[in-house]
Amino acid sequence: MQDNNKNLLLATALSFLVIFAWFLLFPPEPYEPEPEPDQQVTDAPAGSTDAGTGTATAPPADDTLPGTVAAPDTAQAARIPIRTGRLDGSMSIVGGRIDDLALSDYNVRLNDPSEKVVLLSPADSVDPYYVLYGWSPGGDLDFEDVPGANTRWEIESGTSLSESTPVTLRWDNGRGLVFRRQIAIDENYLFTITQSVENSGNSAVRLAPYGIVARHGEPEVIGFYILHEGVVRSSDGTIQEIDYDDMPDQEIDRREAAAVDSIAVEENGWVGFTDKYWMTTLIPQPGQSFTSVSKYTARTDTYQTDMRLPAQEIPAGTTARMTTMLFAGAKEYTTIITYERDLGINQFIDSIDWGWFFFLTKPIFQLLLWLNGIVGNMGWSIICLTFVIKALLFPLAYKSYVSLARMKELQPEMEKIKERVGDDRQKMQKEMMALYRDRKVNPASGCLPILPQIPIFFSLYKVLFVTIEIRHAPFIGWIEDLSAPDPTSILNLFGLLPWGTPGPESIFYLVSIGVYPVLMGVSMWMQQKLNPAPTDKTQAMVFAWMPWMFMFLLGSFASGLVIYWVANNIITFVQQYAIMRSQGVKPDVFGNIIAGFRRNKTENQGPVSR
Repeated sequence: MQDNNKNLLLATALSFLVIFAWFLLFPPEPYEPEPEPDQQVTDAPAGSTDAGTGTATAPPADDTLPGTVAAPDTAQAARIPIRTGRLDGSMSIVGGRIDDLALSDYNVRLNDPSEKVVLLSPADSVDPYYVLYGWSPGGDLDFEDVPGANTRWEIESGTSLSESTPVTLRWDNGRGLVFRRQIAIDENYLFTITQSVENSGNSAVRLAPYGIVARHGEPEVIGFYILHEGVVRSSDGTIQEIDYDDMPDQEIDRREAAAVDSIAVEENGWVGFTDKYWMTTLIPQPGQSFTSVSKYTARTDTYQTDMRLPAQEIPAGTTARMTTMLFAGAKEYTTIITYERDLGINQFIDSIDWGWFFFLTKPIFQLLLWLNGIVGNMGWSIICLTFVIKALLFPLAYKSYVSLARMKELQPEMEKIKERVGDDRQKMQKEMMALYRDRKVNPASGCLPILPQIPIFFSLYKVLFVTIEIRHAPFIGWIEDLSAPDPTSILNLFGLLPWGTPGPESIFYLVSIGVYPVLMGVSMWMQQKLNPAPTDKTQAMVFAWMPWMFMFLLGSFASGLVIYWVANNIITFVQQYAIMRSQGVKPDVFGNIIAGFRRNKTENQGPVSR
């Protein structure tokens, strides 16, 4: 086999194997919970202060501690509307919970505004997911002295929460302490929560503020291992991610009767839950120390993150305040990076799951977003991104294609060597290497453009999979969502035949590829025809099938990724053709195509009997 074909075959096979292994051989493993221990665990007083940190322990989200009552039916309680340009919902005066939130800009289904994405849900809903704030008692105080999940607050000011109208809640414990909670919201997804305690008693009190995000029951997740869904937090420069199915395995805290993982944060951090596109995060003021907690309570099947702030000594006749923030919304790059820069929320942009290749995914997305700001269409921006990447890799491509052209020039001499040495492979290899050395040709340089393409391909796949800017983003024609596969199908001739296409649950879904996957296969096939097929029948067969294997393998990927691959193939074809012509080699594309058809016809006919 010719050495240039060896290199091309090796590089193509390598890229295929890496992609196949990456996406098919390592699916997420299902979690099997361990059985509950037989011994009983007694709940510790949830307001006890940790002597080591001075931070009070937050009560569980359901507030069903000894001496308290079950959470009331919040549907019957008064609610305060939340109406902004981007959020729609309400909050309950019971517990002051922020527990009803829908994202006005995002539909559940493409082009169907009748149902918006719901982020938070009340405790009595099918999938409870809510935010709760409060104070943990210390010293001589008890839980009856502080507001909890069941406390009915009074509305002191404001009738609805909007960008211009904050709401203030008030609760008097009747024993010298008046609690207030002011909730404000900006034009996007950031709430500002200011909690205050007015001590009109005769002695000092000790209290610790906290915030809780709680989800009852394990939420339905995509379960794709390249995407993190669960707890995400920043702790003094370190990002940590904890999957839902790993939370029950955290160390059991006997005081709380729950699986708890806690980190003492000295200056900067945040903690919350992230989905693929949405996030709910508790954020202290930059520079504020706190304890970041992820927690699973088996008794109530509750997944919980806590922001536990240091206890405060509040002398008689004074008022203590604590201001924190809550992000509840879509993980939009521009919105999140603005909060990070303007408010000093350290590493907030890393709440987006950039993956192992973050050093590539971040700049790739930033460039894609910048191009979209100019072009105004994500599909065309992906094509422009392809041109930029190919321009950056052009020096490698030029060296590679020049090497391939020079290898073609050496082909007659290589054939003479083969005829002269016969079956002596060792001697043939020695003379081939001497020929390469004398003519200053490096056969391995043919692989240079393919190697960097592999991490770039993975990074772009990650970007298109996790960033919300690609979700429901249209291109042209039938492509209305670049994050979804091409909706057309070869099984109905791309819509010409009067029947639908199989869904993901069907076995025929794997072969139900659309127009762009077919274009990808054809463009890869055309690239091959720049060179004659290998003379070895097995190698020629591998080459012949490789484009169509990739076509079906990548056919169900996001259409934005397939569009990138099509554009990449076309640009590569033009580059290689032009560079080979500049080196005096004229690729006979149509001649190679005809020769391939003739060879296949001869092989299919078999030997002629006489």
